[in-house]
Amino acid sequence: MTDSRDQKQANEQTPDTESQTDAKRPEQAPEQEPLQAEPAQAPAQDSAQDPATQEPAPQDPVPAPEAAEAASVVSTVADNIDAPDPEAAPASEAAETTEAAETTDALVTDEPDDEADERDRFAEYMLPDDLLRAIEDLGFTHCTPIQSATLPYSLSDYDVTGQAQTGTGKTAAFLVTILTQQYEFPKRPNPPGTPRALVLAPTRELAIQIEQDGQLLGKYLGTHIVNVVGGMDINHQRGQLSDRPVDILVATPGRLLDLIQRRVVDLGQVEILVIDEADRMLDMGFIPDVRRIVYKTPHKRRRQTLFFSATFNDDVMRLAQQWTLEPVHVAITPENRATDTVDQKFWLVTAGEKSSTLIKLIQSEPDCKLMVFANRRDQTRSLHDHLKKQGISVEMLSGEVPQRKRLSVLDNFKRGKIQVLVATDVAGRGIHVDDVTHVINYDLPEDPEDYVHRIGRTGRAGASGISISFISEDDAFNLPAIEDYLGERVECVQPEL
Repeated sequence: MTDSRDQKQANEQTPDTESQTDAKRPEQAPEQEPLQAEPAQAPAQDSAQDPATQEPAPQDPVPAPEAAEAASVVSTVADNIDAPDPEAAPASEAAETTEAAETTDALVTDEPDDEADERDRFAEYMLPDDLLRAIEDLGFTHCTPIQSATLPYSLSDYDVTGQAQTGTGKTAAFLVTILTQQYEFPKRPNPPGTPRALVLAPTRELAIQIEQDGQLLGKYLGTHIVNVVGGMDINHQRGQLSDRPVDILVATPGRLLDLIQRRVVDLGQVEILVIDEADRMLDMGFIPDVRRIVYKTPHKRRRQTLFFSATFNDDVMRLAQQWTLEPVHVAITPENRATDTVDQKFWLVTAGEKSSTLIKLIQSEPDCKLMVFANRRDQTRSLHDHLKKQGISVEMLSGEVPQRKRLSVLDNFKRGKIQVLVATDVAGRGIHVDDVTHVINYDLPEDPEDYVHRIGRTGRAGASGISISFISEDDAFNLPAIEDYLGERVECVQPEL
């Protein structure tokens, strides 16, 4: 496609495997930032073991220093709240495994601040006029940091490994790259089911969002984008694949392998491979499937690979080294892990007071649009039913909701037909709605990263938002880890109602 990719092919001696040593970049290649791993959380595993199948070493539920700190927090909470309601029934269902998270970035964000003039403009990259027109239709002119760091290399056909959190605009970074490359290097249409670009995402919601963003950006280019995910009509997806040549295929690993085995999809002509949320795929156990898919694409010397992950630990770094060729590594780490546009509040309540406090809050803010997060499906269902009985406009999103209904609920929430959406962390990573005013942590998450992703559903696109976390005796055990992750202490106060 470009000189750098031609150089890769020129240096190739034998049909290597993906993990062998590769040819170097041209001497004039831009200086690369070294790919460094984050501190490992578990003891090093046997190097011969597949990183995708490694199991973390057993850890104490609460290390001794954290236990002491948690106990201190519990003591503080107990001193400031009333005793739990003796009539409140304890949850009878066992905690269910939290479903895989979605990480759907904002397409792009264009912040009206004084720093805008210092950021790159899309027009500076000599993108196709029809692509710039679509970007302008969306009201965007400036690149986000991940886009400014990625596009100079990805548009020049270099492999890129990118580290960025949700909401940074990395989806647009790789979509702009794909659309530009396909416009600049047109080719004879491939046979049906043979895409020019493949985007792998860990979950259905994320894949659907990527496809929707691609449709918006490619609407003037005539780009044919197909989305294949589980839980949807496979015959309809087969029809889309055979309808006309596929420019971009967005897929989840399971459904894609199914279609490959049925000989509906052929990945032999893939020019650009995007692996999004690699760390999440690793957590979900998808890496063996992803590896099978990657090996059905052309060798990494003959394709461009864009590899994105929110974190780069040892296992993720090994995957990046296997699947990319001398990548340029870009890392965008916000100074504050939680967005500055979110006013974070922590309210002291007993477990028995949570539902009544939530209802009072909703009634006191009639014009608000809320997302309420619970840790388990059964809690989500119970809370949804309780709020509905109180006459509140509410729907729920969790793994037990069928895919078609999920899409309908999400669309109604975006359109303002629903005031309150009760969800598990699945929706926390999959929802992109700009006008969410409040995020309520009905239960404090055990994983600090989930806390950041939850509150990131508000305060988007330059708007301000409010997050309120209910802190009971049980939730207090999770508070120290969140404070460490945020890098600051939080103040727990009585509800402001």
